[in-house]
Amino acid sequence: MLRSHKLKEDEVLPSVRAIARCGAGTNNIPVPRMTELGIPVFNTPGANANAVKELVLCGLMLGSRRIIDGINHMKDLGKQGVARERVEKDKAMFGGREIKGKTLAVIGLGHIGASTARDARTLGMKLVGYDPGLSVQSATKLPRDMELADSILSAVANADYISLNIPYIKTSPEEGGTHGIIGHTIIRHCKPDAVILNFARGELVDSMAMKEFLDKSGEARYISDFPDDELWNHPNTIIVPHLGASTGEAEDSAASMAAETLRLYLEDGTVRHSVNFPNASLPAISPNNIRVTVVNKNKPGVLKLIIEVFAKHSLNIVQQINHSQGEIAYNVLDIDPDGTDLDFKELQKELTMNEGVLSSRILFGLPGTGYSRNIDGQYHV
Repeated sequence: MLRSHKLKEDEVLPSVRAIARCGAGTNNIPVPRMTELGIPVFNTPGANANAVKELVLCGLMLGSRRIIDGINHMKDLGKQGVARERVEKDKAMFGGREIKGKTLAVIGLGHIGASTARDARTLGMKLVGYDPGLSVQSATKLPRDMELADSILSAVANADYISLNIPYIKTSPEEGGTHGIIGHTIIRHCKPDAVILNFARGELVDSMAMKEFLDKSGEARYISDFPDDELWNHPNTIIVPHLGASTGEAEDSAASMAAETLRLYLEDGTVRHSVNFPNASLPAISPNNIRVTVVNKNKPGVLKLIIEVFAKHSLNIVQQINHSQGEIAYNVLDIDPDGTDLDFKELQKELTMNEGVLSSRILFGLPGTGYSRNIDGQYHV
């Protein structure tokens, strides 16, 4: 389990069964390499959603009222000893606007986006959202009167506030990624006094395009909790430390979810919230059966070899699932050992050393034991 530590491959020993990140992003984990090794990487989507949502709401206020400028001004007046006589006169320097009745465009309607939309609606805002991958589960959590746009362009066109809540994918939008997706094309469709809130990932925004927009409009605002060499000291930006999930409650929630995810994987073979493995779950195992999990390369013929091992030893498969995702296939099989005195250590070695198999586990006794790997043709247990 880890949070912000940047994991290196040489820190992942052959005995490692799984990796869980106490947070949503997994940029600090070499996920492609872990996939090649057959090691599942888990994250904790939604665990910090409330903490991030609250910071987005704070950003709405900071972008509407010149609160920080006013605070700094009062400190200066205080140093001069003239705060009391100047406070009423100088407050006119920091006029703002209310968010009630204004339109908020929510780009990305997952845990954070949906939660932000609900609370913004309670504050009296009008809502428009965009999410090409909107799930039925997320859709049911949105305010009923929320308008759904068919593109980012149409979502931002008439929005007073824009909240970015989409994942960062390193490639460009033309290649299916989100790097710099809020660039010249999108920004030129924004209202000249729009407030853009980025509490997702700094790389989503093209910094130079944003700077040109802020310089030209004079009234627009950019609020973010990611450092930016081009924007950090712009008069119309507020850049705070990366505080989205920095609450005790969010950290506890993420750690608890990560621990529970690992427990289910180690004890039952269940996979959920994995970024590189398919979701997989079998009903509870019968006390008379033995559960075996196998991770293999997702290529033709490997499942046949796995099944043949059990058939060779006259073992009946009571229930089984085989799910795949990308390069990985994951199998959970419940075996009835009745009437056999087979040495399951030998069975596991035979399973694991099949061509294309990466690892196997026989779930018994202490959770996490019974693990073996095929590392470049060498058997590791």
